[in-house]
Amino acid sequence: MMLLRLLLINALGFTWTTVNGMPCSQMFPSQSPPSNVNSVRPSDVAVLSAVGLHMHSTELSTVASRLTELLTLFNPALISPLSDQTNMYSPQFVQHSSLVEQAKEVTQYLQHNQVVDAEKDWKILLLFVQVDQFCACEQQQVQSVVRAVVKDVDDALQLLHSQLKRTIVSVALWDGEHDSFHKKMCPCMETNNEGEVRLLRAMLSQALQESLDELLVKRRWFSDRDDFTVILQDTPFIPDISSVSIGKPLSESQVSQQTDKLLVQMWTNLLQPTNGQHNTDDNGKIIALPCPTEDRPFLRTEANSPSYHHIDESPLVLPFTGTEMPCEDFSPSPSIPATVHELRPGDIKVVAAVGDSLTAGNGIPTSPNNILGVLQQYRGLSWSIGGDENLTSVTTLPNILRYFNQNLTGYSLGIGRQDTPQAFLNQAVAGAKSKDVPEQVRALVARMKNDSKINFETDWKVITLFIGGNDVCDHCYNSLLYSVDNYVRNVRNSLDYLHKEVPRALVNLIEPLHILPLREMHMDASLKCPSWLVNILCPCVILPKTNSQALKMLEDTNRGYQHALNELVESGRYDTRSDFTVVIQPFFREIIVPRLPDGRPDRSYFSADCFHLSQKAQTQMARSLWNNMLEPLGNKTSQQDFSSDIEIKCPTKTSPYIRTFNNSDYSYAGPPPTPGPIQNWGSDFSCVDLAPSDTVPTSVHQLRPADIKVVAALGDSSTAGTGAKAKTVFNLNKEYKGVSWSIGGDKTLETVTTLPNILRMFNPALKGFSKGVGSRQKAFNMAVPGAKTSDIPAQVQVLIKAMRENKDVNFEKDWKLVTILVGGNDLCSYCIDQNNLSPQNYSHNIMLGLDMLHKEVPRLLVNVVELFQIDTLKTVKKNTLGCSLLQRS
Repeated sequence: MMLLRLLLINALGFTWTTVNGMPCSQMFPSQSPPSNVNSVRPSDVAVLSAVGLHMHSTELSTVASRLTELLTLFNPALISPLSDQTNMYSPQFVQHSSLVEQAKEVTQYLQHNQVVDAEKDWKILLLFVQVDQFCACEQQQVQSVVRAVVKDVDDALQLLHSQLKRTIVSVALWDGEHDSFHKKMCPCMETNNEGEVRLLRAMLSQALQESLDELLVKRRWFSDRDDFTVILQDTPFIPDISSVSIGKPLSESQVSQQTDKLLVQMWTNLLQPTNGQHNTDDNGKIIALPCPTEDRPFLRTEANSPSYHHIDESPLVLPFTGTEMPCEDFSPSPSIPATVHELRPGDIKVVAAVGDSLTAGNGIPTSPNNILGVLQQYRGLSWSIGGDENLTSVTTLPNILRYFNQNLTGYSLGIGRQDTPQAFLNQAVAGAKSKDVPEQVRALVARMKNDSKINFETDWKVITLFIGGNDVCDHCYNSLLYSVDNYVRNVRNSLDYLHKEVPRALVNLIEPLHILPLREMHMDASLKCPSWLVNILCPCVILPKTNSQALKMLEDTNRGYQHALNELVESGRYDTRSDFTVVIQPFFREIIVPRLPDGRPDRSYFSADCFHLSQKAQTQMARSLWNNMLEPLGNKTSQQDFSSDIEIKCPTKTSPYIRTFNNSDYSYAGPPPTPGPIQNWGSDFSCVDLAPSDTVPTSVHQLRPADIKVVAALGDSSTAGTGAKAKTVFNLNKEYKGVSWSIGGDKTLETVTTLPNILRMFNPALKGFSKGVGSRQKAFNMAVPGAKTSDIPAQVQVLIKAMRENKDVNFEKDWKLVTILVGGNDLCSYCIDQNNLSPQNYSHNIMLGLDMLHKEVPRLLVNVVELFQIDTLKTVKKNTLGCSLLQRS
């Protein structure tokens, strides 16, 4: 028996949380079979079954099957259809749409199975509610789905309660199949942006979790008998956050580790909770299963382990969110100012804003027990652009400005998305990142130009741009996409468009808030924040451990965004004319977390998800923004203390204007100095696992970098290395093949960054890379300057012949990597030969080359690189003889 247990532990891949590392000591049946459901131990369970499995829920089925293996350690005689993969998808478990009908099938299966003693055997029945099976694209649909699901679960539980004895039903939400199947089920998801979809699904999961909890409290967990009860797993089952965040499939090893983690979550929630449980060891690679303990040996029920319930939450006392106006002089300029540097609050005719959910107004007035309210976009309450009611009850920038100009326009009202009429010039989009802002500003300008209430040429406008929180939230999963350079480029493109298109405008550019302090909300369990939900919305902020490298990266990125915006504005790029400027408003640079009298963070400043900001916080944000606008550059408040008493400032006779660099007597630092020529084109290398596969892989889908033995490349001058190291026009035609990005092998990665030099860190014996200048050491670099796609089939033939004839290459057994980049020359000549250089012929020629490789070359992976966006080349300045000669078009 001990041998069986050890083999199963090894197969599961876990360690056990016991001192001596052996299987759990509490593995044996009770001395006599328990008669009360609150005293059932894992080893007392004779039957494990499930309701709610579907053909598409392969990962969930794997987790359920692994749970069967785990319970077999406690009772080797366990009976379970889940251990039989052919049974798992049999008609009685999947053909019915409702949980009630599936529950009927399961009860009949258990009652008529000759091996199961339905009267005496203790049973665990897993009831899964699969979130990905439901389609909800708006809040009203979410509410309808929640009601329908709760009714379905209630009906199923009542049936199970009436038919089964000696049973613990564990209800669990599963939101795991983020794939094309769900998009087919819910095509409207295609019309929402990625951030909106993530928010919607997270809120649907949380709303279902809370509603099911309310149901079980109302039904008293169906525990009116000693032999039956229902529990709700504490949190939904959601696969690896990174796959949700970046939308890319996980590797085989990542999927396996994810399955382990989900099993641990399911198992942990079945046991009575204990203090000090750990899920991973120090390096995060070994997952440890908790064990029943001497004082907590039973499966969890509400009676033996009472839990927190969301409906016990005390209602939020609505804070006072109005502001008293202390100013006395509200007069505009005597005549409409011609310069932005003499703009008074009363001169402003139009307000506008772009950004993310903090500007869209998600969940602003919601109480802690109204999670679905976070889906609502309360644009009329938004700090920088809302116009609901007036300043005595709702503090926003427009409500302050309306004291100075009652005819102000542009502000948003009520509730709705950015495309609704009442959103007006609030074009912020929930879930938006910096890459989405250029589209927002185009929509904003179009609305301005087309509105009859706005004189686009003469009205003075204040536009507030606040973005970056969602970039920070996902940066750890794609540090290149969410790099500081890309962030500031996206903001720069947006500001460039406004600068080009919009006359008479002052842009408030809000620094991204310092997000690290907000982690505190999810480190104190007593606040009852739904941290699992925020793990989805903002994983890179919540998940890193204290003092970890990931947390340092987060801080560096956050500060990098702030610093980059300052550099952008300090360059003077947006002060080339007198009727436009951009002003950094830095009040979010430092955040002081609001606290309760006992020192804990004050949840009342946050919406129900403990992530979005409540009206109490938005009130302070509006006051701080207004004050920043009146503070001179070089002396602006750069700290947001939410709990402080912020009094709004007023224009004065000596300083009546909205502050700009000009009226603040402030000198920009200017653009940073142009860096000198790069001397070292190498790259740092931080990878640790450099090993090849244990045996040479037979499938390309299991190929590791170190398994690659041969590299090759096809293409044109960009792969041939033409002019890559040329310092004068006379060397532009030289082929510097040794530094070619995809096939060069000059020197090492420390000084020359190429794909082969990276791969040589994994396999120093790599072959095929080109070296030096010219064709003498070209190896398998078959690229030819001037080549078009029509030349690729010929290059393929030459490559195949060269590889076959090379004595250092085992043509049949060596794994090969071929990179193809071609098409620039097709585009350059397209206007004079459209028939031969059509997109159809382009793809046909590529296909011919790939067909030849597919037919002739074994053990091959081909990189087909998309052609770069060629328009970018037109931005290169023609300030040298070489550029002038080469850029004739």
